[in-house]
Amino acid sequence: MTISGFSYIRNGFTYEYPFLQSIQSILPICDEFVVAVGNSNDGTKEAILAIGSPKIRVIDTVWDEQLRSNGTIFAQQANIALMNTKGDWAFHIQADELIHEKDLATIQEQIRNVHDDNKVEGLLFDFLNFYGNYDYLNDTRNQHKKEIRVIRNHSHIYSYRDSQGFRKYPSYESYQAGHKGFKLKVKYIQVPVYHYSYVRKPEAMNAKSKYFETFWHNDAYVDQKYREEKGYDYYNIERVKKFEGSQPALMKEIIRSGNWDFDPSRVNKKLSLKDRIAYWIEDRIHYRIGEYKNYVIVK
Repeated sequence: MTISGFSYIRNGFTYEYPFLQSIQSILPICDEFVVAVGNSNDGTKEAILAIGSPKIRVIDTVWDEQLRSNGTIFAQQANIALMNTKGDWAFHIQADELIHEKDLATIQEQIRNVHDDNKVEGLLFDFLNFYGNYDYLNDTRNQHKKEIRVIRNHSHIYSYRDSQGFRKYPSYESYQAGHKGFKLKVKYIQVPVYHYSYVRKPEAMNAKSKYFETFWHNDAYVDQKYREEKGYDYYNIERVKKFEGSQPALMKEIIRSGNWDFDPSRVNKKLSLKDRIAYWIEDRIHYRIGEYKNYVIVK
């Protein structure tokens, strides 16, 4: 049984991604790690190679600036990396995600446990979606709570939509032709992905958001939305909650040098009556009614 890690990144330093830590967080349990590195001008590729691991293989890519619909470029880049992997299983880690070192052995054991069970096509992880700074989590209904990060390789499984998750297709040609695909049958493991997409200094967060909006919308829309250069408004959110656990060791230096103030009491987005009722129910029964689920859990 072999495991391939895979990811994609472009200008990771410019947009303050913890991409080096991300790669290294799962490297110990991977037999190889394939990363598609887009045309960068900030030393991203050189830094990845400087990790110095013989497991790491870089695929040079050029991002198509015309792919401006639904984050298609991200799925494309994820698939480039995936299709260059060789392992029996493929472990996707995005450039703003890490796995805690304490969970690596559990993940490896879970993959081994389902290796011969062909009805299991992937593993489903919990998500800790950090927000504002490293002490708080996004606690809204707009943030995914679970997602697939390990898939059975060489099975016509490809990145779905903007690379958030995966689906299975009759063939790669059908995938390219727009087939909607089939939800994967997955085993849920109680292991979290540490997701740092919304943890940057407000000015850096605004710059990152503006750039990545260009892969969903045209220039006119982006220019109108970001007509004023300012810091990201972290307080325009429904609610957050305090993170009570420990951070991955690989993140400790980043957190020490850049964990800025975030005041949860300033969160100010108003809730509709419908949302207030939904949150009231969710908090009491610990179940999200109407949650988007791009997977089928098998026992």
